[in-house]
Amino acid sequence: MADTGRKTPAAEVREFLSTRRARITPEQAGLPVYGGNRRVAGLRREEVALLAGMSVDYYIRLERGNLTGASDSVLDALAQALQLDEAERTHLYDLARAATPSGRRPTVTASRVRPTILRLLDSMTDVPAYVRNARFDILAANTLGRALYAPVFDSPLFARRGPVNSARFMFLDPASREFWTDWERGADDSVAFLRTETGRAPHDKALTDLIGELTTKSDDFVRRWARHDVKFHRSGVKNLHHPLVGDLALPYEAMDLPADPGLRLNFYTPEPDSREREALGLLASWAGSGTAVPTVHD
Repeated sequence: MADTGRKTPAAEVREFLSTRRARITPEQAGLPVYGGNRRVAGLRREEVALLAGMSVDYYIRLERGNLTGASDSVLDALAQALQLDEAERTHLYDLARAATPSGRRPTVTASRVRPTILRLLDSMTDVPAYVRNARFDILAANTLGRALYAPVFDSPLFARRGPVNSARFMFLDPASREFWTDWERGADDSVAFLRTETGRAPHDKALTDLIGELTTKSDDFVRRWARHDVKFHRSGVKNLHHPLVGDLALPYEAMDLPADPGLRLNFYTPEPDSREREALGLLASWAGSGTAVPTVHD
């Protein structure tokens, strides 16, 4: 695996646009198809240009990675032609911002969890909760969160090296396939979240280092990274297998912390009177009482 995942901004744009173009058939775009000798399964460049209302030469310039000076109206037309969803549209704007000299400002990410957030975690005694950054470093967790994610916290990967990182666990620890019972979907989502973050924070060296490490060590990561999929991480259901309480299907919410750029509060909220609620109650009783403390130390 020679590709370490480190790409120039132009290469990121080129690969993102070409992969979005390749997935849309003329029929899906509402275009007529003449003859049966198409060399591409997806749209041709001239078809995207037609749908976006721009010249073929201009679209080719964009797909070659030159988004410098592209207006919002051009980006909106391109997003509509390529049928981009909200996350993909945002990613396109992030890539365009990175291509503009005035937009190449380093993105600041908080590195510590404030005491008020730690106290909030402490108060969430009946739901697992933790705070992570966009690189999947778990920076703090309440007692039940640590208990639920015990296979992650106890991974040999982090015995000599911190912080605990769920993406590293996902792709570098075989135990992750037992912990996440829907591992394939979880792996897809993790890579899509990381790809989204590279658009938002292209100058984050720690993020680039993480992607480089996973690219050189995991074929599963490499295959997914090449797709250029992006996704927002807001809510859903996580399917887990805990060694003490068995299989769990846990609804989750992920909330950005506006005062702490790049940090996110994740918590699981099972239905009342559900088996998951009962299982978390048992897990809480076994874990005992405790306080939320940072999982990263200088």
